Amino acid sequence: MKRLVEVAGNVVAVLGILVCLIAGASRVLGSWYVGGVELLPLFTVGVALMVMGCLAKLHLLASK
Repeated sequence: MKRLVEVAGNVVAVLGILVCLIAGASRVLGSWYVGGVELLPLFTVGVALMVMGCLAKLHLLASK
């Protein structure tokens, strides 16, 4: 179970970073939308994914 939480936390954190990078790069290039989705909610989803990954890592540290 610990290994599953560790892997899931890593995957979710990487996805969050990628979503934030896509939103940021799109905004720098002058667009307000990516695939019909506005950038602010997309960036918020990326931050939420990174927080979720951090909470998974915190759970692992607290359970030791």
